[in-house]
Amino acid sequence: MVAVPAWSVVVPAKRLALAKTRLRPLTDRAPHPAVAHEALVLALLADTVTAARACPLVADVVVVTDEPAAADLVRGLGARAVADEPDGGLNAALEHGAAAASGDAVAALSSDLPALRPAELSAALGAASAATRCFVPDVHGTGTTLLTASGTPLRPRFGTGSAAAHRADGALALAGDWPGLLRDVDDLADLRAAVALGVGRHTAHLLANSPTLAVQLGAAR
Repeated sequence: MVAVPAWSVVVPAKRLALAKTRLRPLTDRAPHPAVAHEALVLALLADTVTAARACPLVADVVVVTDEPAAADLVRGLGARAVADEPDGGLNAALEHGAAAASGDAVAALSSDLPALRPAELSAALGAASAATRCFVPDVHGTGTTLLTASGTPLRPRFGTGSAAAHRADGALALAGDWPGLLRDVDDLADLRAAVALGVGRHTAHLLANSPTLAVQLGAAR
């Protein structure tokens, strides 16, 4: 029987002012746009970290961030926060987080997966035993929501066309019934699709208690 590794999951979190700029058409119409935008970004992060923490195959969640509000949030959810010491972009931050992670099985996970279910992450991490490096393309097939490495360096290639970049670098593409894992949120259409799947309690609570956001989200249909 093959032993299932205990995974460390690394999640990058940008400074709130720089994160999720394509969602500003939604938050800019709120009474306090900056506050609404920061709250939405933090809710997406919180639901992602909550799902990862609840996954039985995950032993450790490391969030790489220089945003104090994000660091405080994820610590309250049981994750570790480490500063983005390289300050060299997303891939450098993920490599830094992987170095801080425990164990030899490390996964980089997008921070904007509010519809992610722990069972979906378990299924994907279980499937990752098929190769030393694997990745899950996003719903569009061009981006990456999960990159795994077991007993080998992570070598993240996130950015435009990351799915093709990870495939070209030798990572195996994984496919399965995990819609919440595929649905990262970059724009209004993504957020509507995530809400249709069923978002986690943090994003759901935010929308339920922010009438302006809820109305704008519905009006954008």
